[in-house]
Amino acid sequence: MSVYDDLEEIWNHSHYWNWSPDWLVVKEVYEKVPNSYSVLMPFAYSYFEEMIRTTTSEYGLPLFDRNQKPVRVKVGMALINLAIEENKDNTEYIALLEKAKKHFTYTKVSNDENGRNRVMHGRVHPRFWNQEDFEKLIHDIAEMSKYAQF
Repeated sequence: MSVYDDLEEIWNHSHYWNWSPDWLVVKEVYEKVPNSYSVLMPFAYSYFEEMIRTTTSEYGLPLFDRNQKPVRVKVGMALINLAIEENKDNTEYIALLEKAKKHFTYTKVSNDENGRNRVMHGRVHPRFWNQEDFEKLIHDIAEMSKYAQF
């Protein structure tokens, strides 16, 4: 499957109002500027987490509780582990979640990183992002897309 087929698969399963228009923009940008992977990757990670979240009890939680304090939700590996726990009966999906763990491992470059290099799914330094990794991420999102419960 090509990356463009993968993007089409993601679009087919994405939430029509919340995510589909953005995935069309991702496809258009990536077709015209293949080096744009570094600015598209944070979006893809955000979507990946939200897509996984749709298969857990955390999907749809409000941003703030009754006291106007932020609701803490699981991210990264904790979110994947929650999805595994709550979807035990779906072995195919569990296998994809296990495979997805590679995208959420922490990397350590130095202790003096600034905020730009930290994203919610873990610490992945943009210096190490490359086109192949972006396309692998897109492929893994596409494989898992049919399980989204938007």
